[in-house]
Order: sequence, then structure tokens, then C-alpha cells
Amino acid sequence: MKILILGAGKMGSFFCDLLSFDHDVAVYDPDPRRLRFTFNAMRLSSVEEISDFEPQLVINAATVKYTIDAFRSILGVIPSTTILSDIASVKTGLPEFYAECGHPYVSTHPMFGPTFASLANLANENAIIITEGDHLGRVFFRDIYSRLGLNIVEYSFKEHDETIAYSLSIPFAATLAFAGVMKHQEAPGTTFKRHMQIAKGLMGEDDYLVSEILFNPNTPGQLAKIQVQMSRLQDIVERRDSVAMKAFLAEVRENIR
Repeated sequence: MKILILGAGKMGSFFCDLLSFDHDVAVYDPDPRRLRFTFNAMRLSSVEEISDFEPQLVINAATVKYTIDAFRSILGVIPSTTILSDIASVKTGLPEFYAECGHPYVSTHPMFGPTFASLANLANENAIIITEGDHLGRVFFRDIYSRLGLNIVEYSFKEHDETIAYSLSIPFAATLAFAGVMKHQEAPGTTFKRHMQIAKGLMGEDDYLVSEILFNPNTPGQLAKIQVQMSRLQDIVERRDSVAMKAFLAEVRENIR
């Protein structure tokens, strides 16, 4: 298959390495400097070059802020039968774009960002495949993710956004709260250092990505749940209520069991 990858960042390079030995792959990035280490694939730095390549599948690995713009920039130079695909963690605007773009499409979310996951070992990671879209496109990505050993779940666009509000918004918000009261520690403990590592990783992400994940319409409800539990914990601590604390910890252990 002829596959065009949009964006030569970490995820674009990952998919290039993954697919280039079994498929005819080209990587497009308007900044040719980012293509310097692209291996075993065509390097394209202008839209006009895409027209000659005639991709059958486009994998959009541009940063989430530019996902739709990246698609729009190539619509005039690819065949009408080309399948468009995104791997965005934020799907805002994509269902509407796909509905009017005139191309078959498939949308997935590999749940292993390059900040925290080891791209060399993904056996314990997950991937979401959106149920809407092209059947053959979904089959293609299911095969890729299966070969990586990922746990695959199928959700609608709506279900995806609800899941992300829980699985990303809550840890993002908790990490921001932790980092928001941060002060220098001369002798940090192991737990503190692990939290700090997570906080630094999150702060290394793109501000737009963090914002859009937290701006998910389902996030406020999740934040309200955190506030309820924090208020409950604060009350227990202020009263030094050992019985209530024991019950609280038992509930937490049950939740994470």
C-alpha cells in the first residue's frame, strides 16, 4: 500500500519505522529539517510532491493543533479514494471534518504518547479504534495494533471523548494540582520523585494538547468528582478521624484493585 504520513515528529517517525518495510511510505513535513533522519521512505517537503505519490492511505501525525489544517492542505492533491486517518488524542472537530471532506476515513487513538511510553515495548499499552468510518481502514489499523501487542478497544467518537475525559483529564488535573503547589525539596522521597517525573513529562507536552484534553466537555464532571473526594479527605485530616480514614483508604484500595 502507498502510505503518506503527515508530520515527521515522534509519532510520525514511529509509524514510518513501523510501516516502511512492508509498504511504500512517504513522509511529508513542510520543514525539511525534520526529515533529515527519515529512513527507508520518500521525503516530501512540498504539497506538489504529494500529487505524484498518489497515496492510498494518509496517516495524519501532525500535532493536534494542526490535525485538520494538515488534512485540508493536501485535499486538492490526493485521489478521491484515498483513505484519511488520524491518530489524534483529541477528536474535536474531526467528525464534522470527515462528514464533509468526501474521503473514506478511519480514526484511531494509540494510547501511548512518546513522553511516557517505551515505543520499543508496547505490550501493556492500549489503542482505541473509532467504530465510525471505513471498514477496510479499521481492519488495517487493527492488524497494526495487534502486531504491536496492544489491547484494542472500539468506541464511537462520543464514547472516545467520554473515556479520554476519565483516563487523561483526571491524571492531568491531579498532576497540575500537585505541580501547582510545588516547592523545592532538599531530600525528596521516592513517591515525590515519581510524581515529579510525571509532572515534568506532562509539562513537556504541547500546551495546546494539554488544554484541549482538559477542555473536553466531559472534563468538568470528572473534576467535580476530584473536588468531592479532596473535600472529603481534607475533612477527615482536619478532624484526625482514624475510623473515617480507614474507611476512605479501604474504598480507594477497592477502586484500584
